Amino acid sequence: MTEAPVEQAVARAHREEWARVVAGLARRFGDLGLAEDAAADAFVAALERWPRDGVPPHPGAWLTTTATRKAIDRLRRESHRDAKHRAARMLSDDVPPEPTGPVEDDRLRLIFICCHPVLSMPARVALTLRLLGGLTVAEIAHAFLVPETTMARRITRAKAKIAAAGIPYRLPSSADVGDRLAGVLAVVFLIFNEGYLATAGDDPVRADLCDEAIRLGRLLRMLLPAEGEVTGLLALMLLLDARRGARVSRSGELVTLEEQDRSAWNRALIAEGHALVRERIAAVAACEGRPGRYQLLAAINAVHTDAPSARDTDWAQVVTLYDRLVTVDPSPIVRLNRAIAVAEVDGPDVALAEVDRLSDALDGYHAYHAARADLLRRVGGRSADARAAYDRAVALAGNPAERAYLARRRDQLV
Repeated sequence: MTEAPVEQAVARAHREEWARVVAGLARRFGDLGLAEDAAADAFVAALERWPRDGVPPHPGAWLTTTATRKAIDRLRRESHRDAKHRAARMLSDDVPPEPTGPVEDDRLRLIFICCHPVLSMPARVALTLRLLGGLTVAEIAHAFLVPETTMARRITRAKAKIAAAGIPYRLPSSADVGDRLAGVLAVVFLIFNEGYLATAGDDPVRADLCDEAIRLGRLLRMLLPAEGEVTGLLALMLLLDARRGARVSRSGELVTLEEQDRSAWNRALIAEGHALVRERIAAVAACEGRPGRYQLLAAINAVHTDAPSARDTDWAQVVTLYDRLVTVDPSPIVRLNRAIAVAEVDGPDVALAEVDRLSDALDGYHAYHAARADLLRRVGGRSADARAAYDRAVALAGNPAERAYLARRRDQLV
């Protein structure tokens, strides 16, 4: 086998098996740092041995066995870790790990550890991308525009905090899983949002982060197929990402939903997202339950992506869905987005009154001023106020494509 196919096989194994290998090692040895290092050693060994020996028929099993041996070797070399050193001497390579349920539980356990509430949100994001996504420290640092040394310290501190807090390598209790799952989903959606509309840097859209968040969403759905919010989040990300190719013009300017070329949307992602939304609608109807935040956001985006043009959008249905969302998540941002939909049903004057009531809560949020500027432009006779609102939005926006769009809209005012 030539080198290129082997490298492709290793890259594919890295995408498919990294999280499984790291999670299994973390559960077996109770040490995130050791798990990460041993997994990396195994992939290095694959690059060295697979060109000579051939790609094994079961790459994941080969990597797990090799990584386990690497971990044991590391423990034996580190004599200052006496307790673990003694434990390692009792381990033989052919002793199976203790039974803990399906192998997928290892990855699920690792997700909950990476997103533990004891960690700050930036630390949760970094650790999730490193241990579940397999991204290098340099890649994560680049994604979030911090020096590599800063990101390395952030990840190291996060692992040390988990060890110091004595966080067990198991799933949270059933009483805690709801709250903990909400935090996990928030981390994944934050990763997606940073890719979908980057808050800083020269790239308006970070496709790598969008793809990674969707991959994590698929993993979560595979591990938790009965959790409605997991399915809702995956559907939401798919429906948003389907519009990626139409969101930035060739000149580097943001293209709003109303102005997008819908023929450029990814129909396969839309079909998959719609199927997931229909699945959740049927499930909610069957048990008369209440859909959560991500399910409602996915339903709203299903309405948008179902319309052949912006003017054909069922805005009344969008407002109805936002009314339900407000009961679940009454945050100012949700109310702002609801007001934008209200403008299409009841007119910009009604919507502007609702938006103005959010000024105290959202004065530092660029999207608030952008929405208000658009409404002021539409009501007529308030060009000076609209210009001031656009100025404020441009000053607050960190995304270059968004700034370009807002500046053009401002300069078009009479």
